[in-house]
This record gives sequence, C-alpha cells and structure tokens, in this order.
Amino acid sequence: MIKVSVLYPNRPGVTFDMDYYCATHMPLVRECLGDACKGIGAELGLAGGAPGSPAPYVAAGHLLFDSVEAFQSAFAPHTERILGDLANFTDVEPLMQIAEVRLAP
Repeated sequence: MIKVSVLYPNRPGVTFDMDYYCATHMPLVRECLGDACKGIGAELGLAGGAPGSPAPYVAAGHLLFDSVEAFQSAFAPHTERILGDLANFTDVEPLMQIAEVRLAP
C-alpha cells in the first residue's frame, strides 16, 4: 500500500480554509479518484516539536492506494479539476510525497 501526502507549508500570513478543505475539496478528490482510493484523511497543523513553535505544515491531506500506478491512473484524468480547486481554500503551493506504508493501525 502507498500513501500520497499533500503537505501545505505553514508561513506567516498563510491562508487555509480547513472547513472548505474537509467539506468540499476532499470529497471532490474522493469522487474523482473513485474506488482506486482506499482511504482518505485530513490533518490541521497545531504546533511544531519544540514548545511554542508553529506547525511546519498548516495542513496535510492523505490518500491511500494499492500502488503508485493505481494513484497515477486515477489522478491523471482529474489533475486539472483537483488542482484548479486549490485557490478556493489556500494561497500556498502544496508539496506532495508518495510513500510506501510499512506500519499501519
């Protein structure tokens, strides 16, 4: 199994509408990706590792797939629609990481 993480860097003055992200954007992503997407999650950054430090990411979204190929096949036809929605909830350019899941609950 692989996890696609979309990380939204935190910076002073960053705009991120978590309500829109959870209620509108993530359901849009789920609809576009269909059954290839095995799981979905969203996180709101609260703090960094040191006391009083800001979270390095204002938010993160996570998607689970059986393989990188399954993700790429599901995402490619909807890239424009999914990425086109970013301006509706943030002004920061996200980073993406694809990782192999080794341990899971």
